[in-house]
Amino acid sequence: EHSWIVSMDYERVPRSEDPDDERRFRARTLQRWRLSMLGSFGTGALLTMILFPVLNPCAKPFCPACPTCPTLELPDTQAVVAAAVAKAVKQCPVCPQCAACPQCPACPPAKECAPAPSCPDCKLECPSVPQCPACQPPACPTCPQAAPTLESATVAAQHRSRMLQRQMKNILECAPGADCRLQGERRAKVIGQKGITLWMTGLSGSGKTTIAEALEKELLLTLGKNVFRLDGDNLRTGLTRDLGFSADDRAESVRRASEVAALFSEAGIITMVTLISPYRKDREEARALHEKRGIPFMEVFMDVPLDVVKARDPKGLYKKVEQGLLKNFTGIDAPYEAPQHAELILKNSEVPVAACVAKLVATLRSAGALSGDAMPDGLHPPDGGASVSLLIHPELLTAKMAEAARLPRVPLTDTDTNWLQVVGEGWAAPLRGFMREGALVQTLHFNSMLVDKLNSSAAYFSKPTQWMQSSFPTERVSMPIPIVLPITDFTRRTIGKSSAVTLTNAAGTPLAILRDPEVYELRVREIIARTFGITDDEHPYIKQLLAPGKSFALGGEVELLGRIRYNDGLDKYRLTVDELRASFVKKGADVVYAFQTRNPTHAGHAFLMKDSRSKLMAKGYRNPVLWLSPLGGWTKKSDVPLDVRIKQHIEVMAAGELHPDWTVMAIWPSPMIYAGPTEVQFHAKSRRIAGASYFTVGRDPAGMPASSGPHEGDDLYHPDHGRYVLMASPGVGQMEFLGFEKVYYDKKDHTMRTPDKSRKEDFISISGSKMRKLAAIGAKPCPSQIPSDLIQAKCIPPGFMVEKGWEIVSDYYMRQKVGDWVPYSKQLGGLTLASNIRSSAEQPFGKGGFTANFINSDGSYLSPWHGIPLYPSPPSGTAIPTVSFVCEIPRYSTAKLEVQKKVAFNPIMQDTKKGELRYYTYGAPFFNYGMLPQTWEDPAKRGYNGTVGDNDPLDVMELGGRACMVGEVRQVKVLGDLELIDQGEIDHKIIVIDAADPLAAQLNTAADLRTAMPGVTELLVEWLKMYKTTEGKAINVLASDTPSEASRAAQVIAECHEAWKALKAKVRATRASGSAEELQDDAALHDKSMQAIGLVSGASTRLGYWRSSTVVVFFLDTYPASVFVLADLSSVGRPFPGLCGLSTSLNIESGARAIGS
Repeated sequence: EHSWIVSMDYERVPRSEDPDDERRFRARTLQRWRLSMLGSFGTGALLTMILFPVLNPCAKPFCPACPTCPTLELPDTQAVVAAAVAKAVKQCPVCPQCAACPQCPACPPAKECAPAPSCPDCKLECPSVPQCPACQPPACPTCPQAAPTLESATVAAQHRSRMLQRQMKNILECAPGADCRLQGERRAKVIGQKGITLWMTGLSGSGKTTIAEALEKELLLTLGKNVFRLDGDNLRTGLTRDLGFSADDRAESVRRASEVAALFSEAGIITMVTLISPYRKDREEARALHEKRGIPFMEVFMDVPLDVVKARDPKGLYKKVEQGLLKNFTGIDAPYEAPQHAELILKNSEVPVAACVAKLVATLRSAGALSGDAMPDGLHPPDGGASVSLLIHPELLTAKMAEAARLPRVPLTDTDTNWLQVVGEGWAAPLRGFMREGALVQTLHFNSMLVDKLNSSAAYFSKPTQWMQSSFPTERVSMPIPIVLPITDFTRRTIGKSSAVTLTNAAGTPLAILRDPEVYELRVREIIARTFGITDDEHPYIKQLLAPGKSFALGGEVELLGRIRYNDGLDKYRLTVDELRASFVKKGADVVYAFQTRNPTHAGHAFLMKDSRSKLMAKGYRNPVLWLSPLGGWTKKSDVPLDVRIKQHIEVMAAGELHPDWTVMAIWPSPMIYAGPTEVQFHAKSRRIAGASYFTVGRDPAGMPASSGPHEGDDLYHPDHGRYVLMASPGVGQMEFLGFEKVYYDKKDHTMRTPDKSRKEDFISISGSKMRKLAAIGAKPCPSQIPSDLIQAKCIPPGFMVEKGWEIVSDYYMRQKVGDWVPYSKQLGGLTLASNIRSSAEQPFGKGGFTANFINSDGSYLSPWHGIPLYPSPPSGTAIPTVSFVCEIPRYSTAKLEVQKKVAFNPIMQDTKKGELRYYTYGAPFFNYGMLPQTWEDPAKRGYNGTVGDNDPLDVMELGGRACMVGEVRQVKVLGDLELIDQGEIDHKIIVIDAADPLAAQLNTAADLRTAMPGVTELLVEWLKMYKTTEGKAINVLASDTPSEASRAAQVIAECHEAWKALKAKVRATRASGSAEELQDDAALHDKSMQAIGLVSGASTRLGYWRSSTVVVFFLDTYPASVFVLADLSSVGRPFPGLCGLSTSLNIESGARAIGS
């Protein structure tokens, strides 16, 4: 029974033989143990009673002492009565003591008693008690009234008030940003969101909890954001359990909730507070607390009528109020003060919960809470968290330009210039230049790159690639396509170990400085395989990548030497990232959505853009702004030219199809690479960088048909893949996508829309190819009855496209091959022309019609070949004479410019091949290139190894340190000659130096170059041998790698001068024997031009002409085009010249050449 006793030690207990002794001993021990336990319990209870009040940390409530009244001394009436009775009794007679009188007291015992005599009557007659005189108690002084006892809640409220107002001592708060506390901006970047307090207020039953729960699920489960909800009922089970529902307690409840919410929000948590908080003053104090700490605060008012919340009554409280079981209920017999300046009002009795949640999400996105990056303008932050603008500050530009003039030059193609604008203006943020090899490898393998958001200015990818690097950031941003700068081996060696290089355009104009250059092998096939995923060497962009000779890439960060301007009339539509974001803010955008197109905008596009706006407004956005962003960079030949698209977009906006109040039309500068699903991710990235939160994307974005191979003409990519990949791609931030399906023309409503399946017969498809055919045949608006075959009817349905927009598109397709268009963003102008040169403003450098005419002092035309003397002064003696040099190609310019022998007055024009302007692609020429006037390499003369002259004036390479101007004539010293052998022809390259150059005194012959300009001879030799290899041609051959001496070069010049004289004499002799009917002066030509133009237009307005030896082109300068007539000069004697051709063009010179050719 007592097994635990067995374990006790009985060794020292004296044993007894009597078995009952052991039992008695155990019983006594158990008894003692019980008494000990009882004593211990009593002692503990006593100590608890004594120490608990001392140790209890809770202070006793303060109660004021009530003053006591003085005690009133009243007479002791009982004592007075007792004394009076005792006195009266003493006066009574003594009763006889007799045994016979049993009533008498104590008779002595007697054995024998005589007969008792008769006893007298015992009658007690006591005097009456005197009446106590009336005792009047003394007047008690008036006692001051004691204060009524206060309720404990009121006392607690007063105590709280005093404590909150007291001055804090010995408290040192760790403020945000201090060493002891992480900065909020850095915390936000790491966790990818910003803290904000959503204070949801409204009557009981107004939907605060319901909407907060739905919002919490959307933010946490769908968007992956950290969110927490502070509900009023939950708070009352803990934090505010000691509070009631008095005004003071309600205020304290709000204060505590706001303090907690501020702490949560400061930690980066999106915090929802769902309290009725009926008093406006309390809510404003909560707002002020957040504002003081720099924490975003947003008041959300659940604006629901009282009768609606009564009907809802989710807790049954309104029913209890009606039964009288609840008093002081908010909205019934206690006040509710509705917000006056709430950031968001939700009338959730009129809209569903999902719509309310969407509106809250939209508001949070606009407030920047859903991103960890700074969003001062409220728009989507750029990738990497910070805008990138690499434009040099104007104050530093002069010094930077001087630096650029001293650096090695790297020439850019048109596409390279487009990419330079993309990275320089921040369209590829966080990239700050052309990709280094490490960034390229990440792009190819991951379609993204790692970034350090906490230190973006010192990004690891902005430093030379370290292949043994082991520590990387963890944040990735989208970077789906390679942005590389291909260069030749010649350019690589030109760069050498320079710490910076200058990037120049075709005119030789410095555009940017590239710092810390990193040159690496360009693995073109790997780039093609991973970026395009196809095998198609005739693909237009792949063909550029496969161009021979450019086997290296140059990476490094750039500094733009000013805005990149194209001077094509469209620069006003080219906005930088920062300018574009500012334009959205100016229009009051709370969200931006982008729509990209490289085609004219028809009603179907407009429908999709307007429908997207309606969808965003349904999500809760107040003013969605559309960014109509036509692609402006390089595009393939078959695409609609940029200027045609821009002009058509302008007409669409002017007609109100896309209202200017909510539309911004701005060119996106990127080239098109036609990489399908991979490229469209970059399209979205750039739109996101410029502030767009939504991107409208359709079928087959960035796709095209195959250009070669067995599947030529088939789509390279599945039309649905691009949109799908984009929506599922990583690194898109908070951007969302608005997909759409194909739209059709509704013959009933004369508009484009998604088809109504109930009346399929009313909808017809107008594909892009059909639109192009209709435009090419000049289709006019259809009659009211829309035909089924639009091509046969040659009509365009009304409403398909705004009228003026259709006229622009139709004009392009009708004059596609002869018009003067701006195909893409291509820099025009920039060449520095000599003062004696005139060119057409309509045909600047960069267009096929660029013509640099030489003008005499009297304004007449001058031939640089025939009209400029070779020798400034006649040669004398054996000295090597100074000669005149005409500059055709300035130093560092890559355009192949030359004097045109077959054009009247021999202007300088740019060479073309198959309609394309020609450029040097081997590297930037380090010399001024030109010709010697009045020279001619006679093809009838045999030279080295049987070669013949190349039928051109002598070519010249001028080595001075100054870049000449186009058409500039300089006096130069002859140094030597290199003989280039090209397809059986000998092409002399005369080496000269400007006579005014500082080095001219040190140079008298080519051999002097070794000491005065070390290495330049070798570079000249290499250039002449290799410059055609990047065009896919073989290496040139020189008669000798050593230039001839100056005397030999002077002899070649003299021989070619004599050949020119002979040529001139021969031409004069030929003309002298010509037909008498040949035109002799301009007057006769003008008369014939009048007649020719009359045949075409019946008008005789502004006329002009262009002629060669056999034909003349007359033109009538009209608007919007000029009419050209080609006449055969052999028919001059007839009434009218014979018409050989007819064309129209927006430009006179190009139209004339088009007809003349």
